[in-house]
Amino acid sequence: MNNWANKGRVKRLATGKPHFFTTPNRLLLLATCLMLGLGSCQSESNKTQFSPKGREVPRFSKDTAYHFIERQVSFGPRNPGSEGHQKALNFLYDKLSSYAGSRFAYRQSFTHRGYNGDTLQLTNVIASFNPEAADRILLCAHWDTRPRADHADKNKDQPILGANDGGSGVGVLLELARLFKQKEPPVGVDIVLFDGEDYGKTGDQQHYFLGSRYWANHPPVKDYHPRFGILVDIVGGENAQFLQEQISLAYAPGLVNEVWAIAHQKDYQSIFPDREGAQISDDHVIINRILNIPTINIIDHRVRPDGGVKFPEYWHTHRDRMEIIDRNTLHAVGTVLTELIYNRL
Repeated sequence: MNNWANKGRVKRLATGKPHFFTTPNRLLLLATCLMLGLGSCQSESNKTQFSPKGREVPRFSKDTAYHFIERQVSFGPRNPGSEGHQKALNFLYDKLSSYAGSRFAYRQSFTHRGYNGDTLQLTNVIASFNPEAADRILLCAHWDTRPRADHADKNKDQPILGANDGGSGVGVLLELARLFKQKEPPVGVDIVLFDGEDYGKTGDQQHYFLGSRYWANHPPVKDYHPRFGILVDIVGGENAQFLQEQISLAYAPGLVNEVWAIAHQKDYQSIFPDREGAQISDDHVIINRILNIPTINIIDHRVRPDGGVKFPEYWHTHRDRMEIIDRNTLHAVGTVLTELIYNRL
C-alpha cells in the first residue's frame, strides 16, 4: 500500500485484507499525530464542529436503498472485466447523472495492470450536489465486487455477488443522492464511488484500493479540501454492529463521536455500540494519508480476542447475497447520515 509498511508494523490476517496493527487503542491517536505532525490532527477539530440547527430532515427510505442494492446484484458479480461490471457502471453513472445533473456527474477512468498481465479498465463515478457551495463534505463507497470467494467452502476462484460488500454502501449513497435532488443539502456534498477496491489477493497490498488510490493521486478538482469524508462499506447486513474503527478514531475522532452520538439519539445503540473496534485497512486510509482529509469508515465488524478484525461470516463468500441484507440496518445508517448532513452542519 504505497510502502506504508515502513511507517508502522503491518499485520495481515490469516484470511482477509491487510490491516494496520499498532499497540493499544487510545495510543493510536497520539502515534498518528506524531507521525503526521501535530498540526494535521489539530486541524481535524476545526473541520468537525457540530450542533443541531433545527432544520427539516428528509426521510431516508430503506426500501429504496434496498432496491438500489437489488438492482446492482441483478447485474451479477461486478468484478473488473466482467459483464456485470460494465452494466453496473452504466447504471451508476446514469442514476447519479439523473440526480446531480449531467454537468455534475463524472466518470474518472483509468487502467491498472492486474494479475496475469491483464489490463484492467476501471472507473470511479463522481457526482457533486450543491456544487456552488465552498463548504463541502465527501461521501464514498466502493462499487466493485471481489473476483474470488476466498472464504467460501468451494468455488473459491469464482466471483461473488457482493450484495453487502460493495452493494450496500452504494445503495445507501444512491438513496442519499435521491434526497439531495429533492431537497438541496445545506453544504456541498461530493459522492465518489470507487472502483477496484476489492481486486487484490490476500497479502498483496498493491492490488487493493485501486480507485481511491488513483482518485487521491489524480484529484479531479485542484486543492480539494472538504470538511471531512465518510466511507460506508458493508453497511446492510443482518445483525450488523458498527464499532468505532481505530483508523477513523485516529484521524477524525470528533466526527466519530458525532456520528455515534446521533445514532444513540435515534435509538440505534445496538447497531452503533459505543465501543472501539479494530483497525481496518480500507479506502479511508488512502484518503487520510494522501489527501489529509479526515475520513471515517462505517463498517460492520467485530474484534477477535487477539485484537484482530472479524467480518461477518458471509464476507468474501458466495453467501453475500440479497438474503443477508436487512432493511433496518440500511435505515439506521441512512437515517444517521441524513441527520448529520441536513441538521448538524
